[in-house]
Amino acid sequence: MEVLEAVLLGVPVTLLVTVAALALGAVLAVPLAAARRSRVVPLRWLGRVVIDVVRGIPPVVWLFLIFFGLGRDLIRLEPIEAGIIGLGVISAGYLAEIYRGGLSAVHAGQWEAASALGMGGTDTLVRVVAPQAFRVSLPAVTTYAISLLKDSTIVSAIGVSEILFRATQSARSTGAGLTPFFVAAAVYILLSAPLAWLSRGLDARLRARVAR
Repeated sequence: MEVLEAVLLGVPVTLLVTVAALALGAVLAVPLAAARRSRVVPLRWLGRVVIDVVRGIPPVVWLFLIFFGLGRDLIRLEPIEAGIIGLGVISAGYLAEIYRGGLSAVHAGQWEAASALGMGGTDTLVRVVAPQAFRVSLPAVTTYAISLLKDSTIVSAIGVSEILFRATQSARSTGAGLTPFFVAAAVYILLSAPLAWLSRGLDARLRARVAR
């Protein structure tokens, strides 16, 4: 019981890191996706380079760079703040590609039809294309959220007291061996299962709509 209580103390922190990082990444991904789809070649190239760099650096390296570099030399960051920023930056790289895929899935005829009705480019994007792209992207975003939930364990490397951090502390203080880690694994399954069901449901609805 003591082990379970110790591990559960990390659940709110894990959820906070996951949700905040996903929200930050979702916002940062918008200009990256726009750059990737830009007709301006240098801008498109820049977007691709930024995404490749973000995705090419291991997540734990990002955390160390932000926490021990930015967080010590430029501004004072708490471990949880550095963790959210690091995972948010990483999420932006992956979500930008998901957004780009969603926008590409919208038929070009939608733009043409909106233009024929006298709608400008911005209106067409916001009122016609973006809602459709959002629906197409949602299953992939949900799947990524599951991965982010599991990847949030790396913030324990900079001292954030999430689930894995609490499990490690419990194992050391109680001598319970692997028991805290089995408990942590069960907690992660319980947290990710609803998202997995949601992702499958959204994907099934999308496939059914496309098949009509």
